[in-house]
Amino acid sequence: MNFRPLHDRVLVRRVEAEEKTAGGIIIPDTAKEKPQEGEVVAAGAGAKSEDGKISPLDVKAGDRILFGKWSGTEVKVNGEDLLIMKESDILGILA
Repeated sequence: MNFRPLHDRVLVRRVEAEEKTAGGIIIPDTAKEKPQEGEVVAAGAGAKSEDGKISPLDVKAGDRILFGKWSGTEVKVNGEDLLIMKESDILGILA
């Protein structure tokens, strides 16, 4: 990948949602919501404070994360649909 986010931003690939419900009902594409789970593809160096110090990010490439429904900006990098968001938009890391 030829893209590296700046500062406290991360590049995220959405993880596809399940095609069926727990009861076995198949969900059509038109009724699916965009998943709120993703994998960090790349992360910036960290946030810069007012005194010039850089505090590193808590997430790193390969982490599975949860983020808000309307978080991030959709971009196309190397033909793949990805999201760029600030680390503060990330709700948590999945273990």
